[in-house]
Amino acid sequence: MLKKFIEGKLILTSGSAHLLNCKIPPFSLVSLSVKCQHFAISIQFLAPSTTTILSSRRRSMGNCFSGGGHSQFAVGGTSSAHDTRGSNDAVDGFLKSRGYHGLFSQIELSLSASDLRDRDVLSKSDPMAIVYTKGKDGSLQELGRTEVVLNSLNPKWITKIKITYYFEMVQTLLFRVYDVDTQFHSPDIKTLKLDDQQYLGEATCALSQIVANSKRACTLELVSIAESAESTHKKLGQLTIHAEEEVVSKTTAELILKCTDLENKDFFSKSDPFLVISKYTESGTTVPICRTEVLKNNLKPVWKPIFLNISQVGSKDSPLVIECFNFNGNGKHDLLGRVQKSLADLEKLSSNGIGEKLFLPFTVGKDSQTKVLKSQLFVEKFCESVHHSFLDYLSGGCELNFMVAIDFTASNGNPRLPDSLHYIDHSGRPNAYQKAIQEVGDVLQYYDYDKLFPSWGFGARPIDGPVNHCFNLNGSSANPTVSGIPGIMMAYESALSNVSLAGPTLFGPVIIAAANIASQSMAANEHKYFVLLIITDGVITDIQETKDALVKASDLPLSILIVGVGGADFKEMEILDADKGEKLESSTGQFASRDIVQFVPFRDVQGGGISVVQSLLAELPSQFLTYMRNNGIQPTPPPPPTTTTL
Repeated sequence: MLKKFIEGKLILTSGSAHLLNCKIPPFSLVSLSVKCQHFAISIQFLAPSTTTILSSRRRSMGNCFSGGGHSQFAVGGTSSAHDTRGSNDAVDGFLKSRGYHGLFSQIELSLSASDLRDRDVLSKSDPMAIVYTKGKDGSLQELGRTEVVLNSLNPKWITKIKITYYFEMVQTLLFRVYDVDTQFHSPDIKTLKLDDQQYLGEATCALSQIVANSKRACTLELVSIAESAESTHKKLGQLTIHAEEEVVSKTTAELILKCTDLENKDFFSKSDPFLVISKYTESGTTVPICRTEVLKNNLKPVWKPIFLNISQVGSKDSPLVIECFNFNGNGKHDLLGRVQKSLADLEKLSSNGIGEKLFLPFTVGKDSQTKVLKSQLFVEKFCESVHHSFLDYLSGGCELNFMVAIDFTASNGNPRLPDSLHYIDHSGRPNAYQKAIQEVGDVLQYYDYDKLFPSWGFGARPIDGPVNHCFNLNGSSANPTVSGIPGIMMAYESALSNVSLAGPTLFGPVIIAAANIASQSMAANEHKYFVLLIITDGVITDIQETKDALVKASDLPLSILIVGVGGADFKEMEILDADKGEKLESSTGQFASRDIVQFVPFRDVQGGGISVVQSLLAELPSQFLTYMRNNGIQPTPPPPPTTTTL
C-alpha cells in the first residue's frame, strides 16, 4: 500500500487508482488515516525519516497480509527484524527498500540550570527553558518548553523534551532560558510571547555530544547574543542537559514452532502452511505482527525461529492469536486452524513438551462456535534474551574510532588543474574528497574520545620511490595518526605536494592496515569499534584480494565506508556492499560472517535530499550491533551520573 516516501513526500495507494499525495514539512509530526477494501490504517510519522504504523484494523476476514497475497517469505519476527526499537517491520522493510537503513531512538532531555542572573527586583527570576533544533541554514524549529520554576536561580525543570536521535546526522540544538514575568504565569506556557519575557542566555551543542558522552550528560556555559560586546564577559550561569533513551523492553523471545497432523487442502500435493501471529488492540480487534515463511508440501511443518520483542506484543501475558494457513497463489489462503496463547503460555508448552490442539471457528445462526481439530501446535524452543541498544554501548564507554584512506591514483587528474578531483580551490570551496572527509568526520568525531585519526593514501609514488598502496598521509614512517578533522585536511593537502599520482587502484593494503589496528585493539580487550572511510575515483583492480581482506575483517570490530567520486562505473563496488543478501566469498571459499561495507557514489547523493553522510552511515549502528551480538559482548554498565562541561 505504501508507494513512495522521498524527501518528506508520502504517496499512499490502495489496489485501485485511489491516490493520496501529501507534501510534508521536514521533521514534522503528521497523522492520517486511510481506508481500503480490507484495512483501515492509521499512520503517524516524523518526516522525512521515521514512519511508524500505529494501528491497523482488519475490516474483513480477507487474506491480506503485509507483502501481498503472493509473498511466501517471513515478515516481522525474523532474525534480522528483532531489535529494541519496537519498530514496525513492514515500515522498516519499506524504508530499507527505498535506501533508508538508519538508526533512530527516542530521547528524553532533562534540563537544569545553576547560577542564573536575577532579573527580578523583589524576588528571584522565574526561569523557563526552550529547546530548538537548528538547521544548516540557521533556521530554528521549536522542540518544546519546560514549565516555569518560581523564584529560583538554580532550577531543575520537570518537563522532559523529546527528540528523535539520528546517528547519521549532526543535530544541532539551541537552548534559550527566559525569566517569565509574573503577569504571564499560566499553565499553558505554549501561549507565552517570548518578546514579553526577559532573556537570560542561551547555549548550543550537537545532540551527538550528549549521547556520545558515557554519562549522557553535559554542562554548557550560557552566553548572550542580545547584549553588547562589553557585557559578554559576564557570567550568565550554566545549563545542564541529561539525555535518556525512552524505556522499551530489551527482552526478546525466540520461538521455534511446529504443527502436526495438518489438514490437506491441495488436490495434487500437500498443504503449503505458514503461520500468522497477531495481537489484540485496545478496541478488541487483532493486528498481525509477524508471519512465518511458507513451507511447501508439508503437513508436519517446523518453521524457522521467530523473534518477538516483549514491547511488540504488549507483555508476556498478553494474548496472541496464532493462525495456520494453507498458502494459495491467488491470495485466498485457507485457514487450517488457530490457537490463542500468550508468550507465558507458549513457554509452558515448551517446558512441558506438550502440544495445543488447533480449532476452527464457525457460526450456527447467530451463535459463534469452535471445532477442535486433530492438528496440534508445538513449541520446539522458547528462550529469552536481552538485546542492548546502540546507545547502551556508548553509555558503557565504547568508542567509534575514525580512519580514512584517500585515492591518489592518476585517474583523478592533475591536482594543479581545476578539472582534477584533487584540485584545491583557494577560494575555500572543497573538492569531493574534502567534502566527504568533512561530512563523515563531523558525525564520527563525537564518538572518538582522543580524536587521533589514522590516515592513509594509496596509489601514489613518493618522490624518488616506487608506487605505494598504503602510505601514511602525514609523511611519518611510523605513526599514521593526525589530530582531528583539520589534521586530516592539512595532511591531505601536504601529501598532494609531496607525491606523484600513479596507480593502479588497490584497496587490499589499506583494508589490511585498518584490520591490523582493529585486531590489536580486540586483542587488548579495548571497548572500541573502528570505521574506515575509503574515498576513490575508480574501479579497483584487486577485487579478489579486496574480498579476501574483507572476509577476514568481518570478524573484527570494523566497518568500511566507501565513497565513489567522479564519473567512473562503480558497479564492481556494489559487489562489496552485501545489501542484496549475497555474502562475500574469499578465494579459499570462506564467507564473510557479516556485512561490513557500505558504498555510495558521491554523485548520487550530493544533490539530493539524502546527504552522503546519511547514505554512508545509515547501516553503521546495525553493523556495530551485529558484531557485538555475534561475539557475545555486553555493554559495560554506565558510570554514576555526573556531568561534563563543554
